[in-house]
Amino acid sequence: MHSELPAVPGTTRMPEHRVAISERGSFCYATCSCGWYSPARRSRDLTRREAEDHLGGAEGVEGEPG
Repeated sequence: MHSELPAVPGTTRMPEHRVAISERGSFCYATCSCGWYSPARRSRDLTRREAEDHLGGAEGVEGEPG
């Protein structure tokens, strides 16, 4: 029988992916609430595209640097 209860008490599954883009020095990278992350890139546009590909183009991206 399948249970929808969390595997560990006090934890719940996140229903959606939330991606944030961060900068470290001259590099930027994307991270997701599901644990996915992109490689560090110098191109912000490429990082945004990789994040959108991860989301399937359905949602926006949080914390995009200017």
